[in-house]
Amino acid sequence: MALMASVITACTQQKSLVLYYSQSGTTQSVAEELQKQLGADIERIEATKPYDGDFQATIQRGSEELRTGELPAINPIQSNLADYDIIFIGYPIWFGTYAMPIATLVKENDFAGKTIVPFCTFGSGGLNTSADALRKALPKADIRQGYGVRTARVAAAAKELNRFLIENGYKEGTVAPLPDYSEQQPVTDQDVAIFDAACSNYQFPLGTPLTVGKRETEESTDYKFVVQSRSMQGEETTSTIYVTVAKEEGAQPEFTEVVR
Repeated sequence: MALMASVITACTQQKSLVLYYSQSGTTQSVAEELQKQLGADIERIEATKPYDGDFQATIQRGSEELRTGELPAINPIQSNLADYDIIFIGYPIWFGTYAMPIATLVKENDFAGKTIVPFCTFGSGGLNTSADALRKALPKADIRQGYGVRTARVAAAAKELNRFLIENGYKEGTVAPLPDYSEQQPVTDQDVAIFDAACSNYQFPLGTPLTVGKRETEESTDYKFVVQSRSMQGEETTSTIYVTVAKEEGAQPEFTEVVR
């Protein structure tokens, strides 16, 4: 316990920067909450030519940039990265990874020796794949465990960030540890009903649940489903989908993340 307290104190004495790109304002809301809880400096990344079209226009432009490898120009960042020990880099998930302006950011700036904490917003998932992409793009930086939240659940970000920051030593405080999930078991009809209630309204099919692990917390019952699905190439694969059901009266199942 004394060791943990000393780690938390050491981390919170380091200087932090929240550096983020946001198109619709959702990632910005998470970035501002993060800045508020940390008391950190904050800066927004701006594309020189903004992605100011509708969703489809953004998809078309991003697809073309991915195809050609032509990264979007961004305005020079004003923060001096050398002044910071920990840099929280935030972005929406596009095409399963960080938005294209972040690709420009990591190519044009030196993050060597920095502690990088990713945070992101997404429709279904992408925290793990985008963090892996950051590790590949920034081999001389220390890419830490990150935080992600579905756009549909962004109202939960404040409470989740509080736990995330305390658990990882970026903020002083205490939280009750979360229990482990139980071992995976074949799904029951009741489990499938909970999965369907959480996932059936999503715009894309998420697959068929095979097994589930569960845990009980003070505030919710959480489910970890292993799901049979298909990749974008049509190949059969499995993914993990997390679902939560709050214990307050009338709460509906929500899926929190897909890990592919």
